[in-house]
Amino acid sequence: MDLGATALVQWVVERIIHFDSGDFIKTGFSHFGFHDRNGNYYAIFHQKHLLGLVGEDDQFKWTVAAHQVFEGIPNIVAKLNYPMYVDSLADGTLLVSNFGDAKIYRIDIEKKKAEVFVDGSELGIKDVGNCVVDDEGMVWVNEVRGCKIWRFDNKGKPVLTLGDGMTGFQLGIADFSKVRFNWIYDIRRGPDGNIYVLDSKNFAVRLIDLKHGVVTTIAGTGKPGYEGDNGIALAATFGSDPVARFDGPISLSLDEEGNIFVGDRQNHVVRMIYKESGIIRTIAGKRNSVEGMSNNPEEKEPLKLNLPEISSMNYHNGRLFIPTDLSSETGDLAVLRKTAKLPATRRIT
Repeated sequence: MDLGATALVQWVVERIIHFDSGDFIKTGFSHFGFHDRNGNYYAIFHQKHLLGLVGEDDQFKWTVAAHQVFEGIPNIVAKLNYPMYVDSLADGTLLVSNFGDAKIYRIDIEKKKAEVFVDGSELGIKDVGNCVVDDEGMVWVNEVRGCKIWRFDNKGKPVLTLGDGMTGFQLGIADFSKVRFNWIYDIRRGPDGNIYVLDSKNFAVRLIDLKHGVVTTIAGTGKPGYEGDNGIALAATFGSDPVARFDGPISLSLDEEGNIFVGDRQNHVVRMIYKESGIIRTIAGKRNSVEGMSNNPEEKEPLKLNLPEISSMNYHNGRLFIPTDLSSETGDLAVLRKTAKLPATRRIT
């Protein structure tokens, strides 16, 4: 199949930050953090149930937690429980999803007030992954183990549910009324306004098409493996470890052009899916990763990075932020920067 001309993006490791137990922010970066549409950078500490806006000189401008965390730093009281993701509504208030108790909090920074936006337990939601605000101001939530995608209005009322809670997979296109998933670890909003789903235990990336009322598979065959690089993403496979707590790829992100980045956790690499051609290739990491071994802070070659357990990637302004757990107590954050595009080449597969 002729996949057409594809200009390959080149990446370089801009910096590597090592985090030991208890570290939160170093040189202005958090191990786990997300940029919003305005470029604000939020740090999340899952295990300490804490969210904060990163300011200058490794300081928080404010935090959100059940109790005061840092002396002199304003804290907005909310009983976060393993927070996972943050996004903003049109009025500037923030939404924070909590995996631990299936709640989403709405945070009003100016009023220093937090309130429950969605209580998933009242809806029978097992857990909450991300809370992604779309271009219409609606909120998308992935129920990880419940194998459902929820859409809420800007008041927290459910308006759409995809999946019936049973595990399943449709290769190709599935109607909203029939679609099934298998443990959804990540969802993100694309620059085209669509919602992209990491259907993890189906080893696939899928697209929610609201206009046509269908979910379309755009990467993956439904089977595990490590095949397909430099070919069409629909024929690619992603890594598996059936005994791991989180099997399959675990992290998803997109750039301003709609290119997709998949944290292929069990293969210890990052894969990039090109928007125009649908080609997939590995851009960072190596399969022979070593648990507990920190990366060389001088390393510049992305394919030499040690990425044992990738999670919660974030793309912003030409940079891809890749957190990896080296052990239960330590981790690295690798920051990749786009440098150039190689001339377009034709690829046949």
